[in-house]
Amino acid sequence: MLVKKLSNLIRARFPYIYITTYEEERVTNLLKKIVREPKLVKVPREVYIWTQTNGFINDETEKPVPGTITPSKALEFVEKCDKDAVFLFYDMHVNFGIHNRGCDYELVRRLRDLVPVLKTSQARKNVFFISPDLVIPDTLQKDITICNFPLPTLKEISAKLNNMITQNTKVKSDTLTQEDKERLCKAALGLTLQEAENAFALAMVNDGTISIDDLKIIMDEKMQVIKKTGILEFVSTNLSIDDIGGLDNLKSWLKKRNNSWSENAKKYCIPAPKGVLITGVPGCGKSLTAKAMSAIWQLPLLRLDLGKIFSGLVGSSEENMRRAIATAEAVAPSILWVDEIEKGLSGVNSGGDSGVTSRIFGQFLTWMQEKEAPVFVIATANNINNLPPELMRKGRFDEIFFVDIPTFNERVEIFRLHLKKRLKDKEVAQKVPVTDEVCKKLASLTEGFIGAEIEQVVISALYEAFFEKRALEFRDLEKTIRNTVPLSTTQREQILSLRAWANVRAVAATKKEDMSQYSQSSEAENADDQKDVSKTRGGRSLDF
Repeated sequence: MLVKKLSNLIRARFPYIYITTYEEERVTNLLKKIVREPKLVKVPREVYIWTQTNGFINDETEKPVPGTITPSKALEFVEKCDKDAVFLFYDMHVNFGIHNRGCDYELVRRLRDLVPVLKTSQARKNVFFISPDLVIPDTLQKDITICNFPLPTLKEISAKLNNMITQNTKVKSDTLTQEDKERLCKAALGLTLQEAENAFALAMVNDGTISIDDLKIIMDEKMQVIKKTGILEFVSTNLSIDDIGGLDNLKSWLKKRNNSWSENAKKYCIPAPKGVLITGVPGCGKSLTAKAMSAIWQLPLLRLDLGKIFSGLVGSSEENMRRAIATAEAVAPSILWVDEIEKGLSGVNSGGDSGVTSRIFGQFLTWMQEKEAPVFVIATANNINNLPPELMRKGRFDEIFFVDIPTFNERVEIFRLHLKKRLKDKEVAQKVPVTDEVCKKLASLTEGFIGAEIEQVVISALYEAFFEKRALEFRDLEKTIRNTVPLSTTQREQILSLRAWANVRAVAATKKEDMSQYSQSSEAENADDQKDVSKTRGGRSLDF
């Protein structure tokens, strides 16, 4: 498609074609291939490459053209050249006004004067501007045609990896299956060909082999791309699906959509999932799920801080959002995490910021609806009353999940996770074995506790034991539980309101069997105050 477009522009004698890319070598090789193929351009052209350090160099003879160092002299050579040729100018944008450097208006005038010569001269000539930044003076907008140059395709990256394996015969690749090779190349999507080559080379020299274990090295290379934006944050995590206590419906949904962007998934004609909105009680595992997803799917996790999007300069906030979206798509397949999305969009309906928030929100919604790149959006929210209704309609997210206060079975699992995580020393753990009996007893004492409160129960009890220089005892845990006033008590009304909303608008993240057993632990000291809270579980009880 791109080859056809560029060949048509050349044949139609478009005077100036602007290609925005960091990959000078790759775009130059493509253009050389096009202009030397009679089937594409009818009449082959010579290629001249200009830089501010060397002036013009004839690509075929590799000889410099004397007296073409300055842009004006280079354009003079273009005007007088009587050969069919294309002229590639690298980094001409610095003369158009960038980085506090003013625009060279004499050069702009010379470029405009050259337009009729390029269109009507007997020699067929086109000028290409190749630059990492798109900078076009207003007076040249009608004369320049912009052409987007995409990042390398999976086929190009696969060819590069195969070529490197063939050339480096000492590098072992026996364990690298075709499926593993595809995963490595897909992980490198979003990098330039040079960046992908660097990542593969680093993986090879690391231990003399190339295998699926080198996936992390490629992810680290992607992290460099993300860090340079200053807007998105690369979240590195060692969590797994087993680190999430309960939420089996949600976990099952995520597991079934793993690898849905692979070649095998195309056989089923299924689209890549768009994303999920996870709302519910604070401290019950929403953010933890987002972090664990990166490990489950083995994809880079990018956190979008909406606060960094907004800037004081006119138009810069919208540009920041465009850059964030472009970066997420560049490293796709990826996961874009928007934490507490309702806070970032709090000004949508206020109008107090001259409509900037509304424009940012509209931009984000349009992208979510129309995006084709495999970027999975996971948004978390605590206060659903502040969420705009447009965000929650079908087509934006694949599903809306409600995360409620942990059930009895979920609390058993959460206690087991945190006790195993903390009680690694035998001396400390000798009096509190991590058994089903112990975890069930603790779960029965903590009805209405959220996951974050259960974690703090374990940590606070360990502080008691640490202070007295002894092993952890069950009474330490009991004492901490008695001294904790759970969120289900302090924010009872808000939780009931959340559940009423979720009953008709969201799917329960907890599986149905666990929800039916929620009221097993009626011995809790504050059970009377919590009965109303635990009667109605929020979210439809669907099993995935």
